[in-house]
Amino acid sequence: MSKTVPFKTVQDYFEAQPEKTKKALQELKQCILNIAPNATELLNYNIPAYALIEGGKREQQIMIAGYKTHVGFYPHPTTIEKFDSELIDFKKGKGSVQFPLNKPLPKALIENMVAYRMKLLTK
Repeated sequence: MSKTVPFKTVQDYFEAQPEKTKKALQELKQCILNIAPNATELLNYNIPAYALIEGGKREQQIMIAGYKTHVGFYPHPTTIEKFDSELIDFKKGKGSVQFPLNKPLPKALIENMVAYRMKLLTK
């Protein structure tokens, strides 16, 4: 997939992914929507994003992205910090975590992370 191709919709983004990546992205999306059913789906930086509160800007979104060997989950640095010990088996960045495609997604953990982020945004 070329990073320069602008996608029109999240569905277009998903359809452009290899099958394994697409399946993992759909599972990530479902984890987000299980906790934040009213999240608004959009593209931000040409990748899928979910605004957790109405009109949510970048700081109020969770983003996801597909790659050849993993999916990226971008909940926010505060969330990564909070769940650091539970993410020990995964490659992390300041505000991101990579879930490899050759292992099942830790759905309960992902949903806990989304719930934590929602709680911070709706205080």
